[in-house]
Amino acid sequence: MNISTTRFGSLTLEEADVLTFVDGLIGMEDCRRWVLLADAKNSALAWLQSLERPEVALGVVSPRRFVPKYQVRVSRREIQPLGLQDPHEAQILAIVSHGSDGLSLNLKAPLVIHLRERLGRQIVARDDHAVQHGLPGTARRKSA
Repeated sequence: MNISTTRFGSLTLEEADVLTFVDGLIGMEDCRRWVLLADAKNSALAWLQSLERPEVALGVVSPRRFVPKYQVRVSRREIQPLGLQDPHEAQILAIVSHGSDGLSLNLKAPLVIHLRERLGRQIVARDDHAVQHGLPGTARRKSA
């Protein structure tokens, strides 16, 4: 299949590349079909590109790369639709946002993806994680 995106131009994808978020994402419930794309310049970063909205591409990272002890507690009921039998089959990603204070990760509402089944779900963690966990060294410098 061919798709046209705002950020990446025209892409050719296989149906097997598509991730389905049956409930969409928080604030983007209409976006249910996504593809995960590697960033050409930064191996820590990937892009979750919406197939329904060509202008929507979200930067995502593995939160443990930046918060090594990051763990997320969720109920079985929340991840049951993903068909996960073993929690180790899940890929956890955090959405990256860019604000006036630099880059931050949403650790409160990570994406849980069952890669083998190509199913994902955004969950709200029970833990006291920050919605905007600032990444050190990414703050913008203020001019004098």
